[in-house]
Amino acid sequence: MNALRPASTKTKWRNRPAFCLNNGVVELTTLTGGGHIADFRLLDSTGSSVNALWEAPWPTMDPDKFRSSDVRKNVRKYGPTPVGKFLAAFTGHAVCVDYFGGPSDAEAAQGLGLHGEAANSRWKLVESKQTGAEVRLSLAVRLPVAGLRFRRDLGLRRNESVVYVEERLSNERAQDHFFHWTEHVTLGLPLLHPDESIIALFGTRAVTWPHGYEGASLVGDDQEFTWPEARAIDGGKVNLARPFARDGKGFVAAVLLDPQRDVGFVAALNWRLGLLLGYCFRRSDFPWVAIWEENMARTDPPWEGKTRARGLEFGSTPMPVGKEETFARGPLFDTPTFRRIPAKGELRAPYVAFLSKVGSGWRSIGDIQVRRDSILVTEERGEQLELQATGLKRLGLGGQ
Repeated sequence: MNALRPASTKTKWRNRPAFCLNNGVVELTTLTGGGHIADFRLLDSTGSSVNALWEAPWPTMDPDKFRSSDVRKNVRKYGPTPVGKFLAAFTGHAVCVDYFGGPSDAEAAQGLGLHGEAANSRWKLVESKQTGAEVRLSLAVRLPVAGLRFRRDLGLRRNESVVYVEERLSNERAQDHFFHWTEHVTLGLPLLHPDESIIALFGTRAVTWPHGYEGASLVGDDQEFTWPEARAIDGGKVNLARPFARDGKGFVAAVLLDPQRDVGFVAALNWRLGLLLGYCFRRSDFPWVAIWEENMARTDPPWEGKTRARGLEFGSTPMPVGKEETFARGPLFDTPTFRRIPAKGELRAPYVAFLSKVGSGWRSIGDIQVRRDSILVTEERGEQLELQATGLKRLGLGGQ
């Protein structure tokens, strides 16, 4: 299958408009409704594969459908706006731009949804290019309330299991703008399983969410800890690198990535599947990882007490508390918690996502490093896996 010419096609995902990129090694599907990356899978010769991203267990819809169809019915099905508006469309990997968390009450009254305009708007195709060596797809969305434009370029190269992503944010206004920018990557079954999976990141100082978890928190509120061991709400320690440790519980925590590293990463390993998913990005763009876990704790719609989801949300902001609380709290661990885009300016954030099979003995990830044209993954006991990634230098991520 590796001889397949990289291609981009217009398609449907669960009856929603989408684009699919495929190079015979990996396949990625991105939705135009909300811009969510809904599906990312490693292909094999038998044609069987699993989606490494979390799939919403409820029927989803494009954001404009929530507004234009029966709003009362949608609120009963997905929850009250602004949260229900986001959940109706959300699956896999979303991007939170301008604010991470909920809008203010006044903003919600004007129709703004959870996590910002980008995840709640229709994206448009900018261009699609393909050659015998690579395929590139560009989608963009305008955020009229924030006065911003957001663009995402996706690329696949022949015979590689790496997706190259370049995102750009433009300020349309003649004044500086302070904002949040978080990649809301969400994982679940089958990749994450309580008995056969672990997540990895190079974190240092961390703190738990200050607002509980609707009476079902796994960890205590507003407690500092050193990643990955936090204090459980009922005493003792809990290793937050292990997903879904206790049914009926959930939590949110913020982890500061190691400031000594130029490139950060988040990764998830399932040793039964022998499958590894990872993201690598510049720490200067995204110094924080928000860890969110819902483990059959929320019983209201659409969760219904049966949903398992783990967010590995790398971004500019430690927690999804919205702008007002973030600004009031100020820096955390001597690190900024928001970004600034200059008047009429532009910011750029490159990163990569990758999938790979690993050896049967792999149980944890010791390190992930980007090199000049490859990604080097080291298992905790020292075994290494090197993935070809010839587009790193052009993206601005390549090391030595």
